[in-house]
Amino acid sequence: MGKIFYLMGKSASGKDTIYKKLRECCPKLRTIVLYTTRPMRDGETDGVEYHFTTPDQLARFEKAGKVIELRTYQTVCGPWSYATVDDGQIDLKQRDYLMIGTLESYEKMLAYFGKTAMEPIYVTVDDGVRLERALARERLQREPKYAELCRRFLADEEDFSEKNRKRCGITKEYCNDDLNACVREIMETVFSIQNH
Repeated sequence: MGKIFYLMGKSASGKDTIYKKLRECCPKLRTIVLYTTRPMRDGETDGVEYHFTTPDQLARFEKAGKVIELRTYQTVCGPWSYATVDDGQIDLKQRDYLMIGTLESYEKMLAYFGKTAMEPIYVTVDDGVRLERALARERLQREPKYAELCRRFLADEEDFSEKNRKRCGITKEYCNDDLNACVREIMETVFSIQNH
């Protein structure tokens, strides 16, 4: 039985960078690309970071019973939805996967696939560092959305609370003070589980 190594952390914790590095270092891990209705950011590619879609298309997936988990956030730019869709990407009989998402989506994936299929990888970093990173990233956008940055930052405090992590069985944290050391530690966990 395959595993889904599920990478998550608060916004600007470095999880997107870690995800990219893990994809380079662990090419046997397949990826699961989420669907989103949010606008594409500068530097993103459809089908790589996300499948950028419409609310109507997500509704058609739901009607067809293909949505594994769906979240909609009321952002300062309007509602943005994110979904994991059973579109043929996942075959746990044959492969292991690397996925990135939120604690809420992890919990729904856990309910759908079961505890033996899911391996949480929770990335942490000092909140001050996260805020600096988020601000630097947002400044690079053609139209920075600072209010949305603040909303996400505050929402993550509640979403990733110790109580919520404990409820989901997340006990291990990977500190991203040093990117390369953090990636090495995660890789050791992945290889250990794959070779067990």
